[in-house]
Amino acid sequence: MLSAIYTLWLRDIVRFYRQRSRIIGALGTPVVFWILLGSGLRSSFRADTNAQVDYLEYFYPGTLVLIILFTAIFSTISVIEDRQTGFLQGVLVAPIPRISIVIGKTLGGTTLACGQAGLFLLLAPFANASPAWNTLPTLVLVLSVFAFGLTGLGFVLAWWLDSTQGFHAVMNLLLVPMWLLSGAVFPADGASGWIQNIMFVNPMTYGVSAVRSLLAEGTGGTGPSLATSLLVLTAFGTAMLIAGAISVRTKKLN
Repeated sequence: MLSAIYTLWLRDIVRFYRQRSRIIGALGTPVVFWILLGSGLRSSFRADTNAQVDYLEYFYPGTLVLIILFTAIFSTISVIEDRQTGFLQGVLVAPIPRISIVIGKTLGGTTLACGQAGLFLLLAPFANASPAWNTLPTLVLVLSVFAFGLTGLGFVLAWWLDSTQGFHAVMNLLLVPMWLLSGAVFPADGASGWIQNIMFVNPMTYGVSAVRSLLAEGTGGTGPSLATSLLVLTAFGTAMLIAGAISVRTKKLN
């Protein structure tokens, strides 16, 4: 089982870094969003805090989460590609537990997402959001758990969908609104009541809140505590792992 997990993990890592376009797409697009939106809205943004918060600073944690989201999308789309080439069918008939497929693919996407996020963290000083050294282990833990949950969600969707076009359509319809309603773009305090309710049950809200609390103080909004956020993210990742295991056992591939 461990050998199968390692092999699938390593395959995704090597495959990703051999495709330069995926690296540019997963990291470059969120950086462009951060620069353009942050620069365009910085003069009109007012966070409900005592500190004067620049929008580049407020939007930085949301961009970090967007990088994790994009990497999760690009990594789990390989599930559909592996099915179309017949590789995944070969793995399914191998004498290994099927949950090792879920863990190996999800860990591969998690590693890639955390690596891309780590590169973007080098820009933290430009957003006045440099984390303290003693918070770095907790930040790595939060990003890893969060990336595991998002990659697990992408795996479940990719397992049930038959085409890359349908996968992109569903991911854009589901995950982009989840990101927009996570506190990444605007704080929940000034939103409408029904928007706040959606943000409350959105697991991505807790990821953004945890990252923001670890990067800098006073960056807008009064979100959930770090302990609550980490608990919700852990539950989200566990639920996605279970959903992936059920999908692999019940959904037969063509």
